[in-house]
Amino acid sequence: MKVTYKLEAFEGPLDLLLHLIDKNELDIYNIPVKEITDQYLEYVQAMHELELDVTSEFLVMAATLLSIKSKMLLPKPPVIEYDDALFDMEDDFDPRAELVQKLIEYRKYKSIADLLRDKEVERSLVYTREPEDLSTFLPVVQENPVLGLVAMDLLIAFQRTLRKMVSRNTISKIRRDEISVKDRMKEVLQLLKVRSGKFLFSKLFDYQMTREEVVVTFLALLELMKMKKLVCYQHSLFEDIVIQAKGEELNVELPADEISY
Repeated sequence: MKVTYKLEAFEGPLDLLLHLIDKNELDIYNIPVKEITDQYLEYVQAMHELELDVTSEFLVMAATLLSIKSKMLLPKPPVIEYDDALFDMEDDFDPRAELVQKLIEYRKYKSIADLLRDKEVERSLVYTREPEDLSTFLPVVQENPVLGLVAMDLLIAFQRTLRKMVSRNTISKIRRDEISVKDRMKEVLQLLKVRSGKFLFSKLFDYQMTREEVVVTFLALLELMKMKKLVCYQHSLFEDIVIQAKGEELNVELPADEISY
């Protein structure tokens, strides 16, 4: 007849003993050593048959159980009467006491381990996130702009403001040098006379000229071209413009009634 064993995984011999005690609903303080030893040896034998790795701890516990079983099977020593007093040679020594104490301690630590394992599983179901900066939700407290100031500080600030207001009311008049279109036309004609009646357009300007002077120069050229005093042309595209006098004799003087600005 084929026998099938199904063994649970035990962490050590004490774990196996607790399993047997709980399975048989035994009192841990009054363990029936014979019954527990037989069941323990059956488990160890089953582990051998299943070719499981039986550590030395299981074998040591098996030897310990056999030793306790043999001690409990021995007859108790006689009671000796001495000077009206009774003395028990065994002194009520229980060979199971040391094993019971180990089982109690092991059960306590195992219960704590089970509790911590349940806490770990419970904690693993909780999702956490990194802390955020919640300072933006704090109420904005307006700072007192005059905190720590006394009346003298305000008086000094008021006097300083008055001095600034007095200096601000000072009016300054700035006069700028203006050049008329007529004067600029005379300068262009004078330049043509000096340059033998021809020069380049770029010679009329420099980097120090203001915007008003540039505009007046263009107006002067247009008026001279209108009066047929000069012509402007280019030898090729994008080259400098050539300004050339029209006519052999160049009169610098202009009629006073034609140009009035």
